[in-house]
Amino acid sequence: MHGRVAVIALLFAGGLIVAALAPAAPAQSQTPAGTWTQKTPMPAVRGEVAAAAVGDRLFAVGGSVAGKAVARNEEYDPATDRWRPRTPLPQARDHLGVAVLDGKIYAFGGFTSSVHQGAGDGVFEYDPAGDRWRMLTPMPEGRASVGVAVLAGKLHVIGGRGLDGVTLATHEVYDPATAKWSVAAPLPRARDHMAVVAAGGKIHAIGGRLAGPADRTGQHDVYDPARDTWTSAAPLPTARSGVAAALYQDMILVLGGELPPNHTFPENEGYDGKADRWITLAPMPAGRHGFGGAVIGSDVYFVGGSVTPGGGGITDQLIKFSLP
Repeated sequence: MHGRVAVIALLFAGGLIVAALAPAAPAQSQTPAGTWTQKTPMPAVRGEVAAAAVGDRLFAVGGSVAGKAVARNEEYDPATDRWRPRTPLPQARDHLGVAVLDGKIYAFGGFTSSVHQGAGDGVFEYDPAGDRWRMLTPMPEGRASVGVAVLAGKLHVIGGRGLDGVTLATHEVYDPATAKWSVAAPLPRARDHMAVVAAGGKIHAIGGRLAGPADRTGQHDVYDPARDTWTSAAPLPTARSGVAAALYQDMILVLGGELPPNHTFPENEGYDGKADRWITLAPMPAGRHGFGGAVIGSDVYFVGGSVTPGGGGITDQLIKFSLP
């Protein structure tokens, strides 16, 4: 008998165990879950753009074109599949860290130009209802490509890269109620361009860049605010930086990334916190980095970025990912 065999029955006969054997069925490969849909593109191309959802609207904020930051702010309505311009940022910035709290968008830091120049300390609050920005208490120091997550009404601003271009382990917390900053436990390892997502009352810092764009990691650290400590979790299967992320159907999705000189990642990997494991989901139609994502209803939208490493290949694409 050739090939693998599988036991399909065990019979006890006269004190003997008789095993019935049959050829094993070949392993079946499964198509990764999820579907992608192209939607109406942004009014203009830009890379290193941030994205946030307030209610049933998606906002694309900041970004860069030809190595210079822009102040653009545009709103997308999934119901009509249309974009409209909104009040620009007070300052042109790319590599912003953004999060949504109580119906408002908070944007932190950002660079003024490439490559990683002019890290700012600015904090901007956007009210979509009034289409107004206001400047808040600045960060203690300028940094960009930070991750931001919301826990218990406060905004945690984590990692990033400073004015000297060096990655940081900094973890600072902004309280909108008092307009004050406090310091929390730093990242176990300094990095930027990572995924930072709040889930289950904790913050996950996943992947990112330790130094240059090729110095990528799959490290996955989890912050517990009750103990002000970080612990390790299952690493990102495909080490990447320049990613976008979202909490979607109780999974943390981490998508995209870059690896110079000629590769961008289409990977879409989802983390199940209850099982501490990753699964592979349907990849993006094309690899990209420096893009933003946010969940609206039963779908998650990803916008802009670059389809080639560095500042080239910037796109206006808006793509939608859906799971059953």
